[in-house]
Amino acid sequence: MENPEVAMVFEEIADLLEILGENPFRVRAYRNAARTIRELPEPVEQVARDPGRRLEDLPGIGKDLAEKIRVIVNTGDHPLRQELRQKVPPGLRDLLDIPGLGPKRAYALYKQLGITSREELKKAAQARRIRTLRGFGAKTEQAILEALEHLEEVSRRVYLAEAKVFADAVIQHLRAVPELHQIEVAGSFRRRKETVGDLDVLVTCDQSAPVMDRLAEYSAVRDVLVRGDTKMSVRLANGMQLDLRVVPEESYGAALQYFTGSQAHNIQLRRRAQEMGLKINEYGVFRGEERVAGRTEEEVYAAVGLPWIPPELREARGEIEWALEGKLPKLVELTQIRGDLHMHTNVTDGRASIEQMILACKELGYQYLAITDHSKRVTVAGGLDADALRAHWRNIDRIASRIAGITVLKGVELDILEDGSLDLPDDVLAEADWVVASIHYGQNQPRQQITRRILNAIENKYVHCIAHPTGRLIGKRKAYDVDLDLVLKAAADHGCFLEVNAQPSRLDLDDVALLAAREKGILIAINTDAHSIDELRFMEFGVYQARRGALEAKDVLNTRSVRELRKLLTQRRK
Repeated sequence: MENPEVAMVFEEIADLLEILGENPFRVRAYRNAARTIRELPEPVEQVARDPGRRLEDLPGIGKDLAEKIRVIVNTGDHPLRQELRQKVPPGLRDLLDIPGLGPKRAYALYKQLGITSREELKKAAQARRIRTLRGFGAKTEQAILEALEHLEEVSRRVYLAEAKVFADAVIQHLRAVPELHQIEVAGSFRRRKETVGDLDVLVTCDQSAPVMDRLAEYSAVRDVLVRGDTKMSVRLANGMQLDLRVVPEESYGAALQYFTGSQAHNIQLRRRAQEMGLKINEYGVFRGEERVAGRTEEEVYAAVGLPWIPPELREARGEIEWALEGKLPKLVELTQIRGDLHMHTNVTDGRASIEQMILACKELGYQYLAITDHSKRVTVAGGLDADALRAHWRNIDRIASRIAGITVLKGVELDILEDGSLDLPDDVLAEADWVVASIHYGQNQPRQQITRRILNAIENKYVHCIAHPTGRLIGKRKAYDVDLDLVLKAAADHGCFLEVNAQPSRLDLDDVALLAAREKGILIAINTDAHSIDELRFMEFGVYQARRGALEAKDVLNTRSVRELRKLLTQRRK
């Protein structure tokens, strides 16, 4: 079983326990276990089956949870989940994905109105029945309707990070077939979109039957939907559909280009081909009946007078024009990242110590890192007041002095308060090497108020960077209502940096905003916002997002050396 499958079992158990009002510490244990499993850089099944490894050594995994993991990887499920499912109506758990509806409210809706599905919830809200319940009201009812609309827009899609687990595993699984020559996952996955609806796998091979047989044997395949001579469709354990297409060698590049998309990009490419008397489709580039290209993507683009265009740029946002003018950006690479400037330790809501985070960053080959635990407003995370923060910084200096070969910046994630003020005074911020400011509360304030709050932070010279600038959680919470044009202008005018938050559920700023920031010359910091050692690897997804925003290394703050970085931080404070 892949890690997301095992994690989903624990997540459902936690949800069901919470709905039933069980001990919150027990609920949290299952949620923490799910998070640990999702973040593991290796298959948890492999750890469970390795006699030289102990599941109990993983963070938050005790003897009981370790035994449950073994049951899940051996059977695909756990009896506790089946037992809990008998106690909770099937559709009730789906309500937990709706912002503003926790387990208690979901259970109240079930008990008082008999609501057991999103459709029933939508009808009740439209009929204005929810506002009559104690603890809800008209505003909550309207928020539920808006959230349901948003969920419908993003339904049946998963985070890129989850899709990549399955995509990588399928490719590795199929490579064992001797008859296989080439394999690539196309579609929105190859363009590195933040969410993925399905997986399109293209292969060339001597015989299709062994490849399809091998796919059917993959443990995460739940159903074989269609099987023919050149195409096979399966349903994976997480609900995604995977389409395997067998294409001829001479058409592989054309098929890869065609199925990578986007549709808008392909339309522009076909239009250009038509103007040159050519035709492009998934089989190749043709002049009349003659195939003139198709074996590689480079051939396809060259046939219409263009250089190869990176998949992340294929969204019809000017990439064809850039290619014609010789101005295609040389997109930033993961290997060019020299440090991570947003992370948390167990001093607030992280799960690793200061020393562990420093050593993990050093192992990644970074030149520097910034530890940015929360300021005092975030009480749920154990945020620090001025005295506690200064003591924390002294401890960071003490620990960092023992670890050679990496520079540690003393930082803070500073809350921008509801009234627009900052959570700590300037004299404290002046002592920090690095300050990222963010909004955690009051996200439903009017556009003008939210915008003013962010502008206040940008205008403060002690704030270096705005973290997760729109506050969105993909598929769960829309961005708050902010005038991003004003924010971008202010950041450019004041020399304030903006963040790409690499958490798979955030990826904030999005690609469109990054394109706009690039045009204004705003430096972007790609940060993981890591709360554990394993989350440091999310940098990969932040880089993908930056590439979709056409960012080059020069556009990214943390591709700089330590010396260059310090110079930029000093300039910001002037």
